Amino acid sequence: MTGKEGQHYRFSEAPIWELQRAYYEEQGLKAWNNDQVPQYITSNPMIATAYAEMIFGFLQDRAGQGHLSEAVTILELGAGAGRLAFHILKKLSEIIDYAGTPLPPFRYVMSDLPVKNITSWQQHPSLLPFVEQGILDFARFDAVQDTELHLVHAKLSIKPGDLQQPLLLVANYFFDSIPQELIYVDEGKIFECEVSIQYSESAGSDNPSDVLGTIIPQYHYVRAANYEVETYPYHDVIKLYQQKLEDSHILFPVVGLSCLERLAKLSTEGFVLLTADKGDHRIENWEFAEPPLLIHHGSFSLTANYHAIQHMLEQKGAYSLFTTHHYKNLNIGCILMLDAPMSYTNTRLGYKRFIERFGPDDFFSMKEWMDQELDTMGLQQILAFWRLGGYDAEWFIHSAEQISELLPDASDEEMLDLQQGIRLMWTGYYPMEQSYDLSLDAGLLLYEMDKFEEALAYLERSMHANTEEPLASVLYSMAICNYELGAEGAALDYARRALAVEPDNEVVLELITALSED
Repeated sequence: MTGKEGQHYRFSEAPIWELQRAYYEEQGLKAWNNDQVPQYITSNPMIATAYAEMIFGFLQDRAGQGHLSEAVTILELGAGAGRLAFHILKKLSEIIDYAGTPLPPFRYVMSDLPVKNITSWQQHPSLLPFVEQGILDFARFDAVQDTELHLVHAKLSIKPGDLQQPLLLVANYFFDSIPQELIYVDEGKIFECEVSIQYSESAGSDNPSDVLGTIIPQYHYVRAANYEVETYPYHDVIKLYQQKLEDSHILFPVVGLSCLERLAKLSTEGFVLLTADKGDHRIENWEFAEPPLLIHHGSFSLTANYHAIQHMLEQKGAYSLFTTHHYKNLNIGCILMLDAPMSYTNTRLGYKRFIERFGPDDFFSMKEWMDQELDTMGLQQILAFWRLGGYDAEWFIHSAEQISELLPDASDEEMLDLQQGIRLMWTGYYPMEQSYDLSLDAGLLLYEMDKFEEALAYLERSMHANTEEPLASVLYSMAICNYELGAEGAALDYARRALAVEPDNEVVLELITALSED
């Protein structure tokens, strides 16, 4: 980090951005372990399904226009932990296989700034099948300056003008985490908000995250008439702010807009942007806005200015979609920077059906409520919400204890649905370093349902994935599973291991005695 305490910086050049960059480069995928940096809300199966449906609609639209030969490049910016890409590719592949209609080929490119992330993606077992199919590749991309994409596996460079299909961009929690300018509007005049940084006394750590957590920004106002001249690249939206806003602090996405301009040049046919963030596209939400707070969660994030992005792209002929109702946690947009954007009917219908009608923000609001009300829910309600969320592992982990309580009164049909749900969840599970053991919870529930063969498979996965000796109760369950499956020798081995963990466990002793007599 450069600079001194008390020194004034342009907001986009403040040390916070250098610390942010250092944090992600040092941590790699560890930044998302146990949600240190939030990822669930923008990476769960629900939002991935919505994106997959819009992408499928876009492929249908291109096919309907006769563009079937060239591949469509889908570029995810700031792909982070990789979970969103996995869920999108899984669902998109399912939809394409089910539809069986002619579509242009596609390649999904995960990109990010840290090289560590790319190395981890290349080794992730859930991503490798898509790489082997030739539909997934990786690229390092710096949103501040890069003008090309260099694909790792294809060993291909994509330069301006190379793409003959529109570029499809996915950008979740992206625009809020890259450098932004901060301006202040009052009485028709623009001021630049420079920032000085104060650190608490505990800021001596070498860990960028620790330092970020102690920073207190102070803002200083400098008249900035250069924003107001007609030659300023984003003069149109600045003029609008001068006319419509008073006493307002505005995060202005110069880097974000520049990034989109550079990416737009890769294709001769324009681009589509699918994006989700805590960002405002309504100008009234920026009126009387206070100076921004740095939301610290390992790294930090701000509010994305979707209004400026939407306005500037619409001035160039884009058609944009944001929800007509007011979001609570997540604003989701689809911007079609294309010739004749209204002709992309299936893309627009995908947004209407999967975002506008009931979308990921609605789902997350419901999940927050259901997390608190879980102990009042019956098995049918738990299963219904699980289906709605695409058999998401997080909901299962959270509800496993309540499901166990309800199992004694469950119908055969409910248990069959639960068994099928566990299978679907596992095929759609993207492993990350988390504090929970999904295979253990799945195995124990299946054991309680007397599904001994499947229970044993999950319990064995759990045991092989963990270096510590399992609990006696788990080893006992594995002993019973083996006994019910006719493997009495294995049952006795597991029972003896359980006894070694708990020498006074009478239930285990009884099992060993019974097995020894057989």
